[in-house]
Amino acid sequence: MNANRLIAQCALSGVVIALAGCASVSSTDNAQSTAMWQAGKEYQLTILHTNDHHGRFWQNRHGEYGMAARKTLIDNIREQVLLEEGHTLLLSGGDINTGVPESDLQDAEPDFKGMKLLQYDAMALGNHEFDNPIEVLRQQHEWAGFPFLSANIIDNNTGQPLFEAYKIFTVDDLRIAVVGLTTDDTAKIGNPEFLGGLTIQSPIEVAQDLIPVLKQKADLIVALTHMGHYDDANHGGNAPGDVTLARTVPGIDVIVGGHSQDPLFEPDVQSGTLILQADEWGKYVGRLDMTIKDGQIVASDYALIPVNLKKKVTQADGSSTRVFIDQEIAQDPSMLAMLQPYQNIGQDKLNVEIGFSDGPFIGDRNTVRAQETNLGNLITSAMMKKVHADVAVMNSGGIRDGISAGQITYKSVLLVQPFANALSYVDLTGAELAEYLSAVVGKEAGTGAFAQTRGVSLVMQDGKATHIKVGGKALAADKTYRIAMNSYTASGGDGYPKVSGHKNYVNTGYVDADVLVEYIKDYSPILISNFKPTGAVIR
Repeated sequence: MNANRLIAQCALSGVVIALAGCASVSSTDNAQSTAMWQAGKEYQLTILHTNDHHGRFWQNRHGEYGMAARKTLIDNIREQVLLEEGHTLLLSGGDINTGVPESDLQDAEPDFKGMKLLQYDAMALGNHEFDNPIEVLRQQHEWAGFPFLSANIIDNNTGQPLFEAYKIFTVDDLRIAVVGLTTDDTAKIGNPEFLGGLTIQSPIEVAQDLIPVLKQKADLIVALTHMGHYDDANHGGNAPGDVTLARTVPGIDVIVGGHSQDPLFEPDVQSGTLILQADEWGKYVGRLDMTIKDGQIVASDYALIPVNLKKKVTQADGSSTRVFIDQEIAQDPSMLAMLQPYQNIGQDKLNVEIGFSDGPFIGDRNTVRAQETNLGNLITSAMMKKVHADVAVMNSGGIRDGISAGQITYKSVLLVQPFANALSYVDLTGAELAEYLSAVVGKEAGTGAFAQTRGVSLVMQDGKATHIKVGGKALAADKTYRIAMNSYTASGGDGYPKVSGHKNYVNTGYVDADVLVEYIKDYSPILISNFKPTGAVIR
């Protein structure tokens, strides 16, 4: 089967296709140890997958992705596979929580109910599943109606996995074991308040013990992970990811991953294991078509299928417009009908008061792009607190409005930071930090690249940052410092040095506006005297 045939063969017209999902797939944990497949017979299995959904149940303002279009796409793929006498499994690499306020304010209820309507078969627990109390996670499990899997997150009260470690699906005569594994960085980057009573074991060590057991129960082993894909296992300051898992633990046929939010347009094959990942937010649906014979994968075909993604095209007059990079996928009416009330409720909740300010925070374009402002200091303070950073840098082009004195609403914060960039950080040596600061603090005033900073003082001389102090202490070249930034500048946006490939880089997945909302809630009333310009950076 060829995944690219989907666009040619499937009518993406919005017609609702009544499918039973994996109607021929059952699950059991008591699989027989004797193989059931017929010698010499070829079996067709298609794995569909997404990861790092982060609250994107609704399409964005450009009409991209969204669960309604995803349903149309997946229904059509399922129909095609069934017509070719194959079978499908739909899997998620986790991190459904935390992304946009309409979802966050409703504990991701629309997202999990949308996944149920999409008929997901299983999901790996991601670190952001622990952004809320365990009671919320258990409620999300009920809304979803499909297995949450993680073999290495242990409930201390029972000594057993918090949910299920794995699930075995019987597909025709094949038994497919899907085992969940979650990054052990969850203990480091998760909310300690909600991790009490849990032990997060090394997923690789757990897999080393579990995979040989599953090999006795199943014909195909799929690791459904939220561990991250790091090229050539160079995970830097992050916990080991999928490449390390594949190289360390034999017997895994396919790894369906998440966490690093990589678009792998072809599988990364490590030690015979196919590693997959489908970017983030449901921008793509990953599709792996496999032919399995005598218990082995004898052929495979893979593609990431875009869900209404667009690109900018420059017109003859110099203007630009956005066009679909592939054929438009219509939104499924049943999914839209289910999600619309949640979208409406979310919009209403945006007007709820989150705090109070005793004075205005200045976000005027001409001011914030030319000089240090109290709003820049407020935003960077929130960034530093969230990830325990020593320094924070914010491009002024990402600040689009001010905050008036008095009541502060969620909506007013979204007007300040409307782009839904993720909070990121990187641990740098003093020498690296000096080089980075020289590049960003030297950005021209009046441009969106002009940097708002916090936690650092310095003097710019001949394009170089000098007399640098962090937290009031002189910079030490060999000491390690954590610097917070948004994912846009970390990826090189506004001409900032690209640090997203640094071995110690972490994209937290926390949306910048949500980070500011949390800070305002924690410290309200917000006093402008605490954030007044200090003149610590001399340009």
